[in-house]
Amino acid sequence: MPWLIGIDEAGYGPNLGPLVMTAVACRVPEELAGGNLWKALRPAVRRKAKADDDRFFIDDSKRVFSQTQGLHELEQAVLGTVKYNVPEPADAAVPTLASLLRDLSPASETELGAEPWYDGTTALPLESPVERIRRGAERFHGLCRKREITWGIVRSVVICAPRFNEMVDRWGSKGAVLGLAMTELMRACLEPDDGAEPVSFVIDKHGGRNQYSALLQHALEESMVLAREETANRSHYEAVGLKRNVTVTFTPRADSHNFCVALASMVSKYLREALMHEFNRFWQQKVPGVKPTAGYPGDAQRFFDEIRPTVARLGISEASLWRQR
Repeated sequence: MPWLIGIDEAGYGPNLGPLVMTAVACRVPEELAGGNLWKALRPAVRRKAKADDDRFFIDDSKRVFSQTQGLHELEQAVLGTVKYNVPEPADAAVPTLASLLRDLSPASETELGAEPWYDGTTALPLESPVERIRRGAERFHGLCRKREITWGIVRSVVICAPRFNEMVDRWGSKGAVLGLAMTELMRACLEPDDGAEPVSFVIDKHGGRNQYSALLQHALEESMVLAREETANRSHYEAVGLKRNVTVTFTPRADSHNFCVALASMVSKYLREALMHEFNRFWQQKVPGVKPTAGYPGDAQRFFDEIRPTVARLGISEASLWRQR
């Protein structure tokens, strides 16, 4: 049975807060290898916002979440598919952002630990009823077992402002940050390379770029990467020389037609929003009255101007908070 792995990011455009990129992997029967799992999982998932429907809303994160809609739909779907797949006993410790990140992004612990605003103590879920998440999770994973859909690695890369700026300085391109995060995720998904099942990566296109051969050759350095198609609608590659058949496809709006990419988009967005919750909490404690920010251009400048005197007083480098591009 083939493995499908979707990769997508959240937070590429902001000036404040981290970039998060996530890979979500599942093994599916051959007839579902196209990646459109919405029909097979319809009793447990949906693609429209419905207040009276407790199925998980799985789609491009920009459709599932907005500042006005709140986190409910995003949080239920992410925690129900990723964290609460096994209901926890009533006396279990309250899950925190730190525990979620230990599961999804163990490599980020040191980097986040160096951020003055991060402590990981935020209790999860932030807004959603735990029992509703658990009921949805039982239905979702029970249906997956029935449909022979097996969920594998879910791995995220978190890149905070200092490393983001370092990458831009070193490579002279903001796009290099996406490429390096993608490389880290692809290597994590293929190690150890001890299986025979084919692996198909599907990734949202990086801007208007159509050519990815050099980037993939770096990521899959033990193979020879062959370009099979490079057009505006699809860039498709085959990695030759590995123990298993590995293909990589970049398409625009992949999160709207590939279930794993959509879920990767949602996990990335949820982690970023939870991290921004801690970012805003820290600065609101230091600068009473400052309104929270999502970190995007425009409002980010307003927020940064308001906290700048405190940043200086605390001896925090502005370059460690403000992303260059």
